[in-house]
Amino acid sequence: MKVLVAMSGGVDSSVAAGLLIEQGHEVVGATLKLWGGASDSGCCSVADVDDARRVAQILGIDHHVFNYTEEFERSVVTPFVEGHAGATSPNPCIECNRHIKFDLLFQRAERLGFDAVATGHHAQVLEREGHHYLVRGEDNQKDQSYVLGYLQEPILRRLLLPIGAMNKDEVRQHAERLQLRTWDKPDSQDVCFIEASKGRSIFLGQRISLTPATIVDQVTGEELGETAAAELMTVGQRRGVLPGRDGEKRYVARVDLQARRVEVGRLKDVLSTKLKLDVNSLSFARDALANQTRVLAQWSAHGRPMEATLSFDTTWSLELDAPARPVAPGQTVVFYREDEPSIVEGAAIVTS
Repeated sequence: MKVLVAMSGGVDSSVAAGLLIEQGHEVVGATLKLWGGASDSGCCSVADVDDARRVAQILGIDHHVFNYTEEFERSVVTPFVEGHAGATSPNPCIECNRHIKFDLLFQRAERLGFDAVATGHHAQVLEREGHHYLVRGEDNQKDQSYVLGYLQEPILRRLLLPIGAMNKDEVRQHAERLQLRTWDKPDSQDVCFIEASKGRSIFLGQRISLTPATIVDQVTGEELGETAAAELMTVGQRRGVLPGRDGEKRYVARVDLQARRVEVGRLKDVLSTKLKLDVNSLSFARDALANQTRVLAQWSAHGRPMEATLSFDTTWSLELDAPARPVAPGQTVVFYREDEPSIVEGAAIVTS
């Protein structure tokens, strides 16, 4: 089979390419140039491209660089900036997977005559009775099924995830065995287009006007402090939020940019049992789920799945079985099967 491997320059995609070669596939590597600005983190730096190219040389395969900087700016960076300007918190990694890696790259692979596309994600594709399902990776600490939650069956049929059944130690052992230069390379942790040395505040401050705001206790109305940038305050956030005068921790409950006001509350005051969903973002892996379907809902990469009911009244929402910290508007929630909690059923963006 002729396979195009998306090589980020990290150990996971390097091993994915090596394993496919050993399995007898005709493999070609491709690295995506996505961010045209400065980068000292993530997976878009010049060093990452060079690592991918050198791994391809070691493996003896062709390597190409595909330039999607304009598409990345339009589909990932701009929505990220606009989201913060509107007091929402988009997930850029999910949008990159959704619009670039598993859309534009797949289209290009098909035009070039490839039978399949492979990546180094820690997730698996399960084939059952002629259908394909995305399932969690074997390594729970590295599972990336959440960030792939928008993948649908037409993509899954042409997707190979060679390391999904391995834990991270096994991946590094394979990389060392194959003598790949990336065998001990640290995992990328940050948003690739935001320099770790500067941070989100500087990045956003160069693109939008940041709004100073008063931090107010939502129950008592007491003013607890000020923030120089309300756009950097995320619903559900505790880090960086000062305790109230009673000494209890406070969590962000609401960001009102127009009123220049950030409301915070004690945990018991901000807990929620309902997530409203953006119907235009709602996506199902195969068949649409019915009203009142029981699911497990997860809204962060390594968050604990929560039992919930996907329901429709005047709009789609998730009714949680137990109260949870509020979820920031703009975040993605992924649905897993209640009876088979490793299988992904779909995803949507939270509105409130």
